[in-house]
Amino acid sequence: MIGALAVIGVGLLGGSVAKAARARDLAREIVGVGRDRTRLDAALRDRAVDRVTTDLEEGVRGADFVVLGVPVLAIEALLPRVWRAAADGATVTDVGSTKAAIVRAAERLAAERPLAFVGSHPMAGSEQSGYVVARADLFQGATVILTPTERTEPRTVKAVGGFWEAMGARVSALDPETHDRVVAAISHLPHLVAYALADAVARFQPEALEFAARGFKDTTRIAASDPGIWTEIFLANREALRANLEAFRLVLADLERAVAMGSRETLRAALARIRAAREGLR
Repeated sequence: MIGALAVIGVGLLGGSVAKAARARDLAREIVGVGRDRTRLDAALRDRAVDRVTTDLEEGVRGADFVVLGVPVLAIEALLPRVWRAAADGATVTDVGSTKAAIVRAAERLAAERPLAFVGSHPMAGSEQSGYVVARADLFQGATVILTPTERTEPRTVKAVGGFWEAMGARVSALDPETHDRVVAAISHLPHLVAYALADAVARFQPEALEFAARGFKDTTRIAASDPGIWTEIFLANREALRANLEAFRLVLADLERAVAMGSRETLRAALARIRAAREGLR
């Protein structure tokens, strides 16, 4: 059991960490840290946290385990303050969906003051945001990717991996750069494409939206995600995202040519190949 767990940012992910830790009795005390007292008070009323504070240093100072649940660029910006305020022996992780820059920042700080850190990325979430949609079961059955490097202590990986496993998650590990390339392909590109598809119809054939049914709504569901959060993610992982966008353009061009050719067999073969790849997903 963790003595004191500090959750910085009590939104969808941070709030779900607090709720899951409370439901599974993973910490004696849970502290919610954030800028907006009104949002923090909602978690306090739910008893997801034991106390709240808008003072980051106060919230982190006595914690044994710290989770940064804020957007990716804010994680990088807050790490120095967390590093200075955290107690000796504290374990620190985050929930950011990009990792290379965050891990580099943590390792620069660790060169001055050794502190147990490993990056985490829970592959869980929603197009909705905020504490109001936080759930105690959000991580049940979800994959959480840890991003250790050669400098990461094995005991830190074990402690952080055990934390996520205790909340029902499956834990995997990738180095930070590989992680960012992988999530650019399977998460960041799909979000950008969903935004583009919704925008294409809204701008060039808006009258069609009146008749949009399940197929269009399912395909574009994630375009309802928080623009602020996804702006940060796209910019933080822009090089890997650009590479995947180029690959997507090539595939789209191939399909466009197949449609333009009017060849039933060419188009059918392409779609059958793509379908087989999709059906291979577990």
